[in-house]
Amino acid sequence: MRRTILSAFLAASLSLATGAGAQTTDPKALATQTLDLLDAGNYAKAETLFGAQMAAAVPEDKLKAVWESLPAQVGKLQGRGDAAVSAQGGATLVQIPLHYEKAELVAKFAIDSDGKVVGFLIQPAQAAATMPAPALASDANFSERDFAVGESGRALPGTLSMPNGNGPFPAVVLVHGSGPQDRDESIGANKPFLDIARGLAAQGIAVLRYEKRTKARPQDFASGDFGVDDETTNDAVLAVDALRKTEGIDPKRVFVLGHSQGGLMGPRIAAVSGHVAGLVLLAAPSRPLLDILIEQNRRLAVLDDGKISDAERAAINALVEQVRITRDPRTAPSTATVMGQPAGYWRSIDGVDPVAEAQKVKLPMLLLQGGRDIQVVDADWQNWRDAFHGNPKVAFKLYETLNHLGIAGEGEGSLAEYGTPGHVDATLIHDVASWVKAH
Repeated sequence: MRRTILSAFLAASLSLATGAGAQTTDPKALATQTLDLLDAGNYAKAETLFGAQMAAAVPEDKLKAVWESLPAQVGKLQGRGDAAVSAQGGATLVQIPLHYEKAELVAKFAIDSDGKVVGFLIQPAQAAATMPAPALASDANFSERDFAVGESGRALPGTLSMPNGNGPFPAVVLVHGSGPQDRDESIGANKPFLDIARGLAAQGIAVLRYEKRTKARPQDFASGDFGVDDETTNDAVLAVDALRKTEGIDPKRVFVLGHSQGGLMGPRIAAVSGHVAGLVLLAAPSRPLLDILIEQNRRLAVLDDGKISDAERAAINALVEQVRITRDPRTAPSTATVMGQPAGYWRSIDGVDPVAEAQKVKLPMLLLQGGRDIQVVDADWQNWRDAFHGNPKVAFKLYETLNHLGIAGEGEGSLAEYGTPGHVDATLIHDVASWVKAH
């Protein structure tokens, strides 16, 4: 299935979002009405439910092309699930599960106070997020316990995987990719952070993983006035601080492992904290995420047949327009643009230069990249290598068979493989453990 990706994970979606606003009185009914009209082929009527910016970016013909491309990719629509309503970024968000023959998707709407759809996207359902982590084996050489990150009332729930014994142990804080992520970074049928945490703990390294604030406390972003530091950096700094103060942990050997967007933010987390011993960056972007997002859409469009369909071209053009609006200084920071998020949020990410920030912190680093990664690609990897080539404090590991999640596969990478259960490569986890122990 071809999908647009925003990353973090750089979260998979077919994105049509644009516009701005606050809450409406009956968002659930409006979202349902929009889907009814799309299913009936009444695209002109559906367009009348859109806000002005969204209607301009996704007019009737583009909406038709995008919607009618779905059955060709995922089979016939077999029904819908119950709608969920929440508030975020000054808008009312409505999520409606869509049951297709070959895939489970979710339609997400952002609706403003005037009763207009100002954001709309289709994403794969996150099946693994509903599955609890399996119990530890009875003979495991480590234990797990609940661990809170942050102040009471705003604290984030987490899990500390702790080796057996008295320590002091080196420790790692795991930092998620983009989008609302649980502590296991559940993506499709996989839980990469669960694999990494338990794999490192079994080798004598304590690991803290926690629910991302956008997952555990979306109400903290309801005002729409937030940036990437509010989303990622500040909580990771709190996690490092809390771990350093934990009995059995060596406070001088607390490392940060950032995946995807978490890798992008790793150097900044270290700079703000001042107490990070080193960085492990897995599939870390080195270029602006908005540029990568457009590039990903174009790449994914030609993966299966070497062509860009009318529907794909319409979605890409709409995304390019959203990025232009986002970067236009005349656009108010609160305006919802790409993925329905405020322009100010995206500008905060645009302001991150991970390579330059890594050069400033001058910490030991281990950079990890999968050769089958279709989200963070060779151009990013080469930027890191060019910047730190010959630096004795920086090590590089390229794994030819691994994808964006660090899971092995065959052939050309695809988003569809995220739906196949797998585990983070044992060699990658061993390499991280060996590097941490050496520092």
